[in-house]
Amino acid sequence: MIRPVNFAFNEETAVNNAFQKSSQDEETQQKALEEFNSFSKLLTDNGVDVNIIDDKPEPFTPDSIFPNNWVSFHEDGTVCLYPMFATNRRPERKPEIIQLISEKFQVGKTVDLTAYESSNLFLEGTGSMVLDREHKIAYACLSPRTDKKLLSIFCDMQGYKPVSFIAQDGQGQPIYHTNVMMCVADQFVVICLDSIVNKDKRNLVTASIRDSEKEIIEITSEQMNHFAGNMLQVKNNKGEKLLVMSTQAYKSLSAKQIKKLESYNRILHSSLDIIEANGGGSARCMMAEIHLPVRKQFRNSK
Repeated sequence: MIRPVNFAFNEETAVNNAFQKSSQDEETQQKALEEFNSFSKLLTDNGVDVNIIDDKPEPFTPDSIFPNNWVSFHEDGTVCLYPMFATNRRPERKPEIIQLISEKFQVGKTVDLTAYESSNLFLEGTGSMVLDREHKIAYACLSPRTDKKLLSIFCDMQGYKPVSFIAQDGQGQPIYHTNVMMCVADQFVVICLDSIVNKDKRNLVTASIRDSEKEIIEITSEQMNHFAGNMLQVKNNKGEKLLVMSTQAYKSLSAKQIKKLESYNRILHSSLDIIEANGGGSARCMMAEIHLPVRKQFRNSK
């Protein structure tokens, strides 16, 4: 997780992120920082190993709080770097962050796709792709930020099967990132199936999820607009599974949905209203989960 220093409404990303609604004032950064600190404390208090890196004032990166768009970490030691749509987001990719991560985790090869930015082709990490790491499936809602060609390149390099589709919000606007409309956990998938406009594609996604033997838990477009699709399942240091989301997302769920989710894992939620409104992302976007092998000297400290 990246602790923000210059968090603000980003006009460059707002052109195709309908979830952004500027509510900023002179205290936006301070309020976002308070939300970040409360959220990260909730995780650590519940035994989650959180690696926090403090952002720096320069270069100006208003969205650095969402690191999962520029990097992903994989079980085989691979680090993937991604091309991003907004030019003012590209400086978020800082070598010193990877260096800090490599002090605790084993980094093998680096897959660098960032050169595709010069061709205006983008794939924004685990925002663009929701990965079923166990079954090696990459679900992707195609958009200006998620290019089908780059999706195929990633899948070929990492041994994933691509499952792509077009999705829209309730106003008919393209959904900018896949991780706002679906979450893949170990035994279930939270998804807004209504947002997949093509019936055949919707059936394809449904079949893929069922073939992976995961239960489908549907959310509505309205719940998606409250970031109910932007969840991430994590494990704490006791091996307990936790489903992490924002308080806004949690409050949008029905009692039946909450009961179903809690049958699989405990739910953690934290208020992220300022970050969600100005950044257009939520809890899942703030966590770049690390699947790299842990270095030997840190294994017993987890």
